Amino acid sequence: MDAWIVIGLLIVAVIAFATEKISVDLVTLSLLCVLVMCGILNAEQAFGRFGDRVIILLAAIFVIGAALRETGVLDTMGGFLAQTFGTHPKRLMGFMMAVVGGISAFMNNTTVTAVFVGPVMGLSRKLRIPPSRLLMPLAFASLMGGTCTLIGTSTNVAVSGAITKLGLEPLGMFELTSIGLVLMLAGILYMVFIGTHLVPERDRASAIAGDAMRDYFAEVMVLPDSPLIGQAAFDSDFSAMEFQVMKIRRGDQTLDASPKLRFQERDVVLVAGKVEKLIRVKKIEGIDILEDVTLRSSGVDISDAQVAEVVLTPRSGFVGRSLRENNFRQRTGLSVLALMRGDRSLMHHMANEKLRPGDVLLLQGPSDRFRVFEEGNDLIVITQYQFSSQIRRRGFMLLGSFVLAVIASSLGWVPDTVAFVMVAMLAVITRCIKLENAYANIDWRLLILIGGMMAFGEAMQVSGASTMVANFITGLLQPMGVFAVFAGFCLLTMLLTQPMSNAAAALVVLPVALQAATLMGANQRTFAIGVMLSASASMLTPFEPSCILVYGPGKYRFADFIKVGGGLTLVMLIVILTMVPRFWPLM
Repeated sequence: MDAWIVIGLLIVAVIAFATEKISVDLVTLSLLCVLVMCGILNAEQAFGRFGDRVIILLAAIFVIGAALRETGVLDTMGGFLAQTFGTHPKRLMGFMMAVVGGISAFMNNTTVTAVFVGPVMGLSRKLRIPPSRLLMPLAFASLMGGTCTLIGTSTNVAVSGAITKLGLEPLGMFELTSIGLVLMLAGILYMVFIGTHLVPERDRASAIAGDAMRDYFAEVMVLPDSPLIGQAAFDSDFSAMEFQVMKIRRGDQTLDASPKLRFQERDVVLVAGKVEKLIRVKKIEGIDILEDVTLRSSGVDISDAQVAEVVLTPRSGFVGRSLRENNFRQRTGLSVLALMRGDRSLMHHMANEKLRPGDVLLLQGPSDRFRVFEEGNDLIVITQYQFSSQIRRRGFMLLGSFVLAVIASSLGWVPDTVAFVMVAMLAVITRCIKLENAYANIDWRLLILIGGMMAFGEAMQVSGASTMVANFITGLLQPMGVFAVFAGFCLLTMLLTQPMSNAAAALVVLPVALQAATLMGANQRTFAIGVMLSASASMLTPFEPSCILVYGPGKYRFADFIKVGGGLTLVMLIVILTMVPRFWPLM
């Protein structure tokens, strides 16, 4: 009976993780509570994993990555490397992916993607290449780079901790490097020679015209005595200014733009236009951006405010609610001038639009307010900040300490947890990052997910659920050989990791795969590494955080990832099935 309860909870977890109607950490904690109440696990078994060394190690790596970003080290490296990529499109893509993948082998892939989005977009415009040509390869490279080392991705660390609890040796720092480099090389070759012809060319006109040329949606107010009053919506000064009129809000009414509709005083017009033209609206007599009108009426001085483009991150607390529900201006001190969401029109009042990861906002406000919310991982500022030489110098010292920690832990001189915790503490002590920002940059949801799913893996073992599922899968595939069973688990993990987080997919499949290996007398480590690497092949959909960060700026569509990422996912599956048994024999 216990086994069926655990299997039922597993199905519920997979559905909940895939839909994300409820936060993954709440789902995980709920599963643990049910397991304890059903007597399958005791409280210590259920919640003891949150003190595991794996959790401490991941928390330290989050802090180190945030500190390197805040001191401008990653920014400096990104800007320098972006300028040396070259100009030939294929060479540019290949070199960029190699550099990004190399850095991502030691840093969180989301952080690396966020750092490079700005420089790559600037470079694409300088070279008159549509940003969409480079941003998707950027995200894919960060994901593939994470397969090269133990600390390249949280999934690797989580799997290493999980197999240790099951009696296997933990993964070495560079144990994965050989297969990771093969995966990266295969992925780069695919993107350079095949993927480059599949990646869409979006916003080519913006790339040719230069900076600040993306389409945004903004709300503009028709002021008293404006020359727009009485003009037809489709034949007005807005057309001359190259704006497309989408909707008109008049009092409590929302009106569709039509040839017969004429503007009236105090109309709020939803328009689509380029950044440079929206900013110019602030100087045109008779109209103004609605947010500016509101601020001026409140007595706020906006004469020296900075205007910048930002991307909402998947972890942002603003996602899932509208600007109005978020009390965005009151909470942030920043006003929203415009919003961009791929190529899609906004059909409602902009303040009522539910914000999504990857949305690009045009914000106005003091530069220090941008910095506060960027440090909290709520948004990524595409415009680059200037850092003082003293802060940058401390950042490079921290980078040197991080490199020493990697070397010392890989050679066994110092336990990896101790080495990285010491570097994280050094980051706070040397004021590379404030203590409150260090805590804010730890992805607590992911840590709860990993700790909880490790405990859930134990529940699958003690209840016999993993044996039951393993018997079913092996009975289905074993007549075709051990390799067929191994391939089945790798494919299952790849499918699950599209809607789920990488770590969740790996930790769900891992105990079943290891049990199947035991039943067949196969090498458990081979199955564990196959599952772990398959979980990193999250390129078929844009749900992965790194992919979400480029989704808006690249003006991609969901089908673009299926078209480009589908082939890359197949390449990675072929490499995993071919090379993993060579490095770690199946029997």
